[in-house]
Amino acid sequence: MNARTWLIVGWPAFLVAGVLEMVVFAMVDPADLHTFGGGRIDLSPQAVYTLAFFVFWAATAVAGALTLMLARPAEDINRPV
Repeated sequence: MNARTWLIVGWPAFLVAGVLEMVVFAMVDPADLHTFGGGRIDLSPQAVYTLAFFVFWAATAVAGALTLMLARPAEDINRPV
């Protein structure tokens, strides 16, 4: 993938991750989060926001990259050797 392709996938994923961050944490307080075992998460709210943002960014970037890969024309994929 060249730099332009990285930007085509990464920039919209960054923007969507920011929107997801606002929507999720408008409804969820990071101080109220617990692990699956019921224990409290010992992270500051800023750390929770940061980790969530990077998870959202990675998920939306993977979705964008898969969309870009699946949108390739058949001629690019099935070239004769």
